[in-house]
Amino acid sequence: MPASGQNQKKVDQGWKDNVEKEKLEPQEKETFVPPEPDFKFFITTLTLQASIALGHMANPSTGKTEKDLIQAKFLIDTLSMLQEKTKGNLVKEESDLLENLLYELRTSYLAISGEVK
Repeated sequence: MPASGQNQKKVDQGWKDNVEKEKLEPQEKETFVPPEPDFKFFITTLTLQASIALGHMANPSTGKTEKDLIQAKFLIDTLSMLQEKTKGNLVKEESDLLENLLYELRTSYLAISGEVK
């Protein structure tokens, strides 16, 4: 049996400091301020997702370049729907950007899916 003075636990100070640091991290993440909502940012984000689905770039979550034509078509159709629903409500810069992005995505989709010879 250990003597009564030997029952004290040793605490690794580095581990304890890391635990305290982790407790503070969620608070730091809560201070993130997202950008102001913007139509151009929104459609560009959808376009980026479509480009990933078309295999133009690696998926940031997997690091792999993969084609998912079903997902790409869904995103292109979503952008097309937004174009139709917002017709007459966009400034020229937004309208032109959406039209150009859709043209590029559709052309790429057709080339990849083999519909363009």
